[in-house]
Amino acid sequence: MSVGVMLITHPGVGTAILHIATRIIGRTTVPIKCLEVPPDAALEPMCERAKAMLKVLNHGSGVLVLTDIYGATPHNIAQRIACDQSDAAVLSGLNLPMLVRVFNYPMDNLDTLTSKAAEGGTRGIMSCPVKTHNKSQESL
Repeated sequence: MSVGVMLITHPGVGTAILHIATRIIGRTTVPIKCLEVPPDAALEPMCERAKAMLKVLNHGSGVLVLTDIYGATPHNIAQRIACDQSDAAVLSGLNLPMLVRVFNYPMDNLDTLTSKAAEGGTRGIMSCPVKTHNKSQESL
């Protein structure tokens, strides 16, 4: 059985990244759900909804909860629902390379998948040097 994955994000972020990742990878065997938290949402009902989703996603191998921004409301909800669970992990900074990495390792256990997701997310961030134009060459 594979680890379940729950995305808890600001509106539009989770569904967009999930849509693009499935277009890149195709079908996935990873059980996955997305909860998008509106800015004006009441915290308790969102936590209850997240807890219910966590239960549905956990088929015995645990759940990896991915959030978009550390310290923001979606992350705080994730921490509240997962901090007392031994079979749940929370990882913030959701990006497309992170989710694609998760989809590529559907049979890994929770700890390994969490590490691979973090690695995919950080390795997917690259700084490319900006080329500057030499003004003297432009006049030639």
